[in-house]
Amino acid sequence: MAEQDLQVAYQEQLNEKEQRLTTLLAPFDTPALVIFPSEPQHYRMRAEFRVWHQGDDLFYIMFDPETREKYRVDQLHAANQLINTLMPAVLDYVQDKEILRRKLFQVDFLTTTTGEALISLLYHKQLDEQWLVDIKQMKEAFASFGKVNFIGRARKQKILVDADRVIEKLKINQKDYLFEQIENSFTQPNAQVNTKMIEWACEVTGKQSHDLLELYCGNGNFSLPLAENFQRVLGTEISRTSVASAQTNIALNSIANARVERLPAEECAAAIKGEKLPTRLQDMDLLSYNFKTVLVDPPRAGLDDDTLAMVADFENIVYISCNPETLANNLEQLHKTHDISAAALFDQFPFTHHIETGVYLQKRKS
Repeated sequence: MAEQDLQVAYQEQLNEKEQRLTTLLAPFDTPALVIFPSEPQHYRMRAEFRVWHQGDDLFYIMFDPETREKYRVDQLHAANQLINTLMPAVLDYVQDKEILRRKLFQVDFLTTTTGEALISLLYHKQLDEQWLVDIKQMKEAFASFGKVNFIGRARKQKILVDADRVIEKLKINQKDYLFEQIENSFTQPNAQVNTKMIEWACEVTGKQSHDLLELYCGNGNFSLPLAENFQRVLGTEISRTSVASAQTNIALNSIANARVERLPAEECAAAIKGEKLPTRLQDMDLLSYNFKTVLVDPPRAGLDDDTLAMVADFENIVYISCNPETLANNLEQLHKTHDISAAALFDQFPFTHHIETGVYLQKRKS
């Protein structure tokens, strides 16, 4: 598709998303959406491909989400340039390497804006010493592409050559932040739009003299930059891997006023009501925090009833949503006590139906 045609097609799909989201949010007196577009292609920092063996040929396939029919993929326009460079290089290299090729069924790529790459090779066989020798040679050969590490996965096996993570660097409000990102852990796939999303959250909250509670904080994607705006930040997350990464990222960025702990949202809600924290968190005095703002970035199902009730007690709510339908459902409750003072559409996934939304709610004065 020609560049001009691509831009026209991209704007059309973005306009449709804007209209759809505007309609969903209309019952809540939502101000005009701020739109954060994406590059129409080469925006994804990670991608996964199945590998198809057909005689001597070896190629990637993906599956149509509606028909589940497989189709061949030689390049992926949504993926960044580094992934598109590495895709053929991986298959070309393993093509005549029997140990590396045999029973290889999937290749995953995780990359950064600064050129790091992590390539995971998944097998329907056990990996032996010869595989390790061969993959180390492959790593040496791929040094020409920059910093590239490999992981070999098979049933009950995970072999690192030489790491299972990358370090992403994002410039947020003219300041560089480092984020450890681990294979198979959630990270925002569109680095450019993710940066805009974080900057939007920083802008709408502004400098505050109170503390921030963040639920579903992941690896600290919002927590770290927002620490600039608040006296203290407490982030909670259920994934052990993400919590460990968040704690690493706090140290990487020398942030002294942020803490992230493993705590499900419903347990956090119960603790704020006065129930006991888990034993491992007995040193955390929740009563010492002056929480007035909460940020939530829940899964597609949205907030459960208990968490929703707890969030409604906060003066200010930043709600980041990957599912506008469940967001609208939650807003039916939150709008009883809060007004939406800002709303944004973040086009994380161009040319798909997915919409990422941000709303900032403030409690009405009684």
